[in-house]
Amino acid sequence: MLRVHFTGLDLARLRLAGDPDVLWETVLSLHRLRDKQGESIFGDWRSETRPRLNGETRLLAPLVPPRGYFPDFLTPPEGLLGLESGIQALRATPAERVHDELGRLSTVRTLPAWIRSLAEGDARAFGKLISALHSYHQAAIAPYWAHIQAQIEADRAVRGRALLDGGADALLSSLPPTMRWQAPVLEVDYPVDRDVHLGGRGLLLLPSFFCRRTPVTLQNAELTPVLVYPARATSETAPVVPAAPRSLGKLVGHTRSAVLGSIGGGCTTSELARRVGVSAASASQHAGVLREAGLVLTLRNGSAVMHTLTPLGAALLRGGHRAPQGRTRVQSSLPERSTSATMLQFPGG
Repeated sequence: MLRVHFTGLDLARLRLAGDPDVLWETVLSLHRLRDKQGESIFGDWRSETRPRLNGETRLLAPLVPPRGYFPDFLTPPEGLLGLESGIQALRATPAERVHDELGRLSTVRTLPAWIRSLAEGDARAFGKLISALHSYHQAAIAPYWAHIQAQIEADRAVRGRALLDGGADALLSSLPPTMRWQAPVLEVDYPVDRDVHLGGRGLLLLPSFFCRRTPVTLQNAELTPVLVYPARATSETAPVVPAAPRSLGKLVGHTRSAVLGSIGGGCTTSELARRVGVSAASASQHAGVLREAGLVLTLRNGSAVMHTLTPLGAALLRGGHRAPQGRTRVQSSLPERSTSATMLQFPGG
């Protein structure tokens, strides 16, 4: 079990990432590509991704073993800003840290020559790593990025609702069953027994599509604390390559347009009905059509269901104008983030 110890200052500095982290998703997807679980969610993704790969998995596998430790430098916090920012931060990792973290891998398995060269600061080996990450990302992550974003946004809507209703305590209590808030300690199902004392630094909660079963955190307790956890699954979570939805022709009429525009950063069916001025049954029916068209995600939140926009739905509301690549955002009713930040800052409970 992992025990994360909070102080009052840590609760005040609790944060929820506003975007998926491209490098965490890339690294964790390597686990999903090699295991055989979650076939209903990842089966099609595996069968579509494998033919696009050209040896990247073989190269990266020793760095990211199926279980246990992988180097912290593979997932710098700049991954929240997009692939290029994350890669630049990875490339700038101090040589001593790379050597130390790869040394932890070498104690449990024999590493190939190019990784041993990487540990010794070989620039060509670092270039090989960057090239493999780029290629793997293009094959396994980029085609599904809109879907990944939509899943993270749906989870964020649920966590944000908990925060607005009950503060940091409610947010921490809303996390998946593998995490249990027993103030002032967050108990997390984890492969080893470990304690992390935040010491006033706060904690970044990072929902992830490719994280499954148990959450993940950094090995180095001196780094900015982050806890990666499985994003709350909708009823249909299999990643798909975006395509023109066949149901788009159904999206005609003032009421359905109003429904789409009223969902915003997430709402329940009853809230949607009140916003649009229709019955709950009518709101549910319209949301269902929008969901079939790929414009809305719906997930259960306790006894209610929560509707959120997908990136495609948000783009339709914007009139088809695309956000910068890798930074598509769904209109949100949650507190606005600073333009210089990549996550929400939450008040303490």
